[in-house]
Amino acid sequence: MKNVPFFNYPYLFKSREEDFVNIFREVGHRGAYILQRDLKEFEDNLAKFAGTKYAVGLANGTDAIWLALMAAGIGKGDEVIFASHTYIATAASIHFVGAIPVPADCRKDHMIDPESIKKLITPRTKAILPTQLNGRCCDMEEIMKIAKEHNLIVLEDAAQGLGAKHKGKGVGTFDKGGTISFYPAKNLGSFGDAGGFVTNDKEMFEKVMLLRDHGRNDDGVFVMWGFNSRLDNLQAAFLNYKLSYYEDEIIRRREIAGIYQSKLGHIKELLLPPSPDDDADYFDVYQNYEIEAERRDELKNFLKENGVGTLIQWGGQPVHSITSLGFTGKGLPYTEEMFTKCLMIPMNTALTNEDVDYVCDQIIKFYN
Repeated sequence: MKNVPFFNYPYLFKSREEDFVNIFREVGHRGAYILQRDLKEFEDNLAKFAGTKYAVGLANGTDAIWLALMAAGIGKGDEVIFASHTYIATAASIHFVGAIPVPADCRKDHMIDPESIKKLITPRTKAILPTQLNGRCCDMEEIMKIAKEHNLIVLEDAAQGLGAKHKGKGVGTFDKGGTISFYPAKNLGSFGDAGGFVTNDKEMFEKVMLLRDHGRNDDGVFVMWGFNSRLDNLQAAFLNYKLSYYEDEIIRRREIAGIYQSKLGHIKELLLPPSPDDDADYFDVYQNYEIEAERRDELKNFLKENGVGTLIQWGGQPVHSITSLGFTGKGLPYTEEMFTKCLMIPMNTALTNEDVDYVCDQIIKFYN
């Protein structure tokens, strides 16, 4: 029996161990720990990759959403529409700026449904916060149309989406900007917590820069209340190096998605993510490979017994189902049905073709 873990954390370091040790040594010998040139170089390269004018390194992806919402002027009493199929951090960030998180339904590709957004708009709605989930970009053209019609702000939760595009435009380029997570298991992962914000909006950039460093400007003068949410310089150095081969990582993930599609696409009990070549309007980077499966729990147990790790995203809880936080748990039919079937199977660059074939063989065996 082969062992294919859902995610191979040691591989992150072991894959290029000598290079990472050298980076640690070089940064350490310079004593370059906080707000040093490594961070500035990473921010410059991140903006270049994202196709934005600006990028800010932040302590983590949750802070990125929170500070970006504050910079966009979202506050007490404002309603912000977001996808229920997201991590709790998205809703929590809305909550902690004093606004009201309003969960929306998703559609077949598991992205926020523009039709659901339309139904949720009220006079108090101030913004739409779509999550660029699983390495796929939402239908941003339609979302921007809705936003323009109702005079709403759009801020992207692109924690899982760096490199994804819709109609040639990358995440973070559509309105106020996009927030990114560099959590270790992300496509571009650090060796701890880390996050970022990319934008073409100079005012947003300047406000987030102030907010991340106690409200202190480049002259060292405190001009507003702020926080300590600086991206650690050592993590920035690691991320800057990893960014240099990030496009190769994306190519490999798309190859793996292609294998899954070719081997599992015929199984009627499964709904797979859109394939890499399914729609020219979308360029997916496959942060995750989330399927819908009939007899999901039985399949999950079968795969575990045969050495294949899987995961049900968010512990099986879409945000609107968390009634302890005041949500109703009802009213989003596709999301509710989907969460009885959704399952993530291994998707990362530690996988060999043999690993992917083994995962496919076990799934085929189960349904046969």
